[in-house]
Amino acid sequence: MEKRVRTKPNLSVLALISFIASFAVSRVFTSISPGVFWEISGYHIHHFWYGLAMIIIGGWLGISIENERINRVAAILFGAGGGLVGDEVGLLLALESESYWADITYTIIIMFVALASTTILLIRYWKTMITEFTDFIRSNASLYFGVFLEAVSLAFILETSDVSTIVVSSSLAAVAFAIILGYFIRRIRRRH
Repeated sequence: MEKRVRTKPNLSVLALISFIASFAVSRVFTSISPGVFWEISGYHIHHFWYGLAMIIIGGWLGISIENERINRVAAILFGAGGGLVGDEVGLLLALESESYWADITYTIIIMFVALASTTILLIRYWKTMITEFTDFIRSNASLYFGVFLEAVSLAFILETSDVSTIVVSSSLAAVAFAIILGYFIRRIRRRH
């Protein structure tokens, strides 16, 4: 008997909102009071430790108890903890307080939020997206869009030496190529 995987996109959205809110609040707090942290016996206890504890508790609750209310609490704890950890990515990577405001923190958070949002949308609306994408591929607009996206992506690839820009642009170029290829395959099939 085949078991169907049950997704919980509503909990994913709740965790993502908690993540974004927690990150924003901790970033504002540390902007206003950058020198505030808990110190015990010479150790600086930064808020990523609280975040790790929240992730662990939220994860444990989420996998241990099947209850709608508990699942919501677990999603909120998990997301909020992730935001606290995410706020200190620069500090965690370099282990220096000067790197707290590192651009890498913002880059990683933006990439995470974009990836999480896209994944949630794909899980929730994948059938509708496939139908829409199939209709789009059948139209001439797909060729024009594919050519535009390919040209812009290649321009960015050729113009930069930044690895993240090259990776994103290469991914977009591959998507554009697939769109163009899909358009021509569809046209060839219609002729036969």
